[in-house]
Amino acid sequence: MENTVNRSGFIAIVGRPNVGKSTLLNRLVGQKVAIVSQRPQTTRNRILGVLTEEDCQMVFLDTPGLHRPHNKLGDFMVRQAERAVRDVDMTVLMVEPSERVEGIETEVLRLCEGPVLLAINKIDTVRKDALLGVIAAYAKAYDFAALLPISARTGEGVEVLKQELIARLPEGPAFFPADMSTDQTERQLLAEFVREKALRNLDQEVPHGIAVEIEQFCQHEDGLLEVGALIYCEKNSHKGIIIGAGGERLKHIASSARVDMERLMGCKVYLSVFVKVRENWRDSARMLRSFGYREGS
Repeated sequence: MENTVNRSGFIAIVGRPNVGKSTLLNRLVGQKVAIVSQRPQTTRNRILGVLTEEDCQMVFLDTPGLHRPHNKLGDFMVRQAERAVRDVDMTVLMVEPSERVEGIETEVLRLCEGPVLLAINKIDTVRKDALLGVIAAYAKAYDFAALLPISARTGEGVEVLKQELIARLPEGPAFFPADMSTDQTERQLLAEFVREKALRNLDQEVPHGIAVEIEQFCQHEDGLLEVGALIYCEKNSHKGIIIGAGGERLKHIASSARVDMERLMGCKVYLSVFVKVRENWRDSARMLRSFGYREGS
C-alpha cells in the first residue's frame, strides 16, 4: 500500500475485564493480534495494533482490564491502562450494556486528556430498547464525544465507531509501515497463543497464576519451525491440573496453540510444551520483568 497518510493518531481501548477490548482490537485491525478468552484479565500488557488505510493510520492500544489490584502483576496492569489514556490522542471506553457506572471507570476517565468515545459492547445480547438506560447513565457520568452501541463479536456498529475515530484524527504522518499490524514480536505472539489456549481449558483458580515463555525458536532448512514453550504456574497442584489426566489437557492446549502458530507463521510448527512451578511469581518484580511485564512496555 502506498503511504499517503496525512492523518494519524494513538487510540487507547480501556474498560473493565472481559468487556471485549481484545475482540474489538482484532476486529478493527483485521487480524488476530490479541488473545481472547472468557476469563477476566486475559490481557496483561499493553498491546499495540495498527490499522492503515488510504489516507490515515490508527494505532490502537489494547489495555489490561480496569480492576482493583491484589498483587504486583495487578498493579502493573492497572498502571498500563492509566498510562495509556494519558499518552494518546483519543480513548475508547468499552462497557457492557449495564446502567451501573463503575468507580474505576470514572477514575480513569478523569485521566483522559483527549476525546473519549463510549462503545457499548455486546448489544447482540440485549434488546435494543434496553440500551437507552445505559446511554443515559453514562452520558450523565461523562461528556463523551460519541456514544456508540456495538458488537465486537459480530461486527455490528464497529464500522461506525471506526469512522467516528477517523473523523477525529489529528493531522500527521504514519508512525509505522503500512503493512505492520502489531509491535509484538513473533515470540510474544506465540507465547500468547499458548496462554490463550490454557485460559480456555483451565479451572477458575489456575488461569491468573500462569505465564508462558518461549525458550526455543528454531527454523529448520526444510521450513519446519520448532518451538519450545514453558507454562509457569504457582502451585504443584496447579501443575497437575494443567497437565491433566495422562497429559491430555496439556496435549489439547498444545495442539490448539499450534494451529494458530501455523496460521501466523505460514509454515509447519513442531510445538513442545512443558510446565514448571514458580511460587508467587505474580508478586516477584524480577519474575514479572523476565516475563516481559516491564513499565513502559
